Amino acid sequence: MFIDELSPIFKQLTQHPVSFMGGFFSGVLRLNLKDDPVKSWLDQQIHSTSYTTPNTGAHNGKATGPQQISID
Repeated sequence: MFIDELSPIFKQLTQHPVSFMGGFFSGVLRLNLKDDPVKSWLDQQIHSTSYTTPNTGAHNGKATGPQQISID
C-alpha cells in the first residue's frame, strides 16, 4: 500500500537522477528559481546549450482574436 504511493517517485529517480536530485535539493533548501544567483546560473545553462527551438510561426499570417472555421 505505501510502496504503491512511492513508486512514481522511485520511477522518476531512476529515469532522471540528476534532475530529480536537483529539484529535491532546491526544494529542501527552499531555493527560488527567480532569485539572482540561481536565475543567473540557469540563464547561463540555457544559453550555453546548442539546442534552439525552431520558430514555427504559430500565427499563420493572422494577427489576433478568434478565428472562424467550417467543418464539413
